[in-house]
Amino acid sequence: MDENTLLRQLEELAESLKVEVRYESFKSEGSFSTGGLCKLKGEYLLIVNSKAAVREKAEAIAGALKRFDLSQVYLRPGLREFLDASGETAKSA
Repeated sequence: MDENTLLRQLEELAESLKVEVRYESFKSEGSFSTGGLCKLKGEYLLIVNSKAAVREKAEAIAGALKRFDLSQVYLRPGLREFLDASGETAKSA
């Protein structure tokens, strides 16, 4: 699956889980962050670095969404494989 399609599917999954995905330009000195999940006034907000590559954006969203119970959510096979693999990369790093 191409990276833009994957990103779009992750954004749709986030929306179905009531997680707002917001792309912002990060101003940082030194380290580079792709984003993070927070809860603001009872709502989930995922802020993703707009300057990150498409793959990095997808990995940031996948990392955040894996915190939710996805066992009862239908996921396209390619999307489920990416979510499963994204945890493997994080664990091995």
